[in-house]
Amino acid sequence: MNTSHHDDSARWSGWLAAAQQGDGAAYGRLLAELAPVARRMAVKAWGRNEDVEDVVQDILLTLHTIRHTYDSSRPFLPWFAAIVDHRVKDALRKRRRHQGRETAIDEIPETFLARPANTKTTDAMDLRKAVAKLPPGQRQAVELLKLQEMSLNEASTASGQSVAALKVAMHRAVKTLKGLLGP
Repeated sequence: MNTSHHDDSARWSGWLAAAQQGDGAAYGRLLAELAPVARRMAVKAWGRNEDVEDVVQDILLTLHTIRHTYDSSRPFLPWFAAIVDHRVKDALRKRRRHQGRETAIDEIPETFLARPANTKTTDAMDLRKAVAKLPPGQRQAVELLKLQEMSLNEASTASGQSVAALKVAMHRAVKTLKGLLGP
């Protein structure tokens, strides 16, 4: 390690030790100096990439989260380099996972369905008639929760039913309405 890196590492170690004791100014100086170092280290391992700033932020967040684990009797730079290495490897794994699931599309082909989608329409009158056919508990749940747009707690207070009972009634009402109105 050259003298410059040794001096930096010693300075950073001192600042982090002070930050562990609650010195916010020392912690601010540490982060201000480490951000460009983290960026250079990430670019070296990651390459020039639009996501490198996300990796740098992840490195600094990790440093913040685990700063209490640093032992000031040990060298700072290897400890920090391990954080950078782990975060860069995590980002590379994440990128590979995403690339494995994504397909580049140069041109979106036009497709036509054999029959138009969503051709069945239900008008308001049909829906009102179907709601009127529901059992009283289900009808009340639909009226309070969907038509009057009450929250579950408000509907529970208004109807005297528990939140769980309203959820069950609403679920059954939707199922019944699907049957009445058809597919």
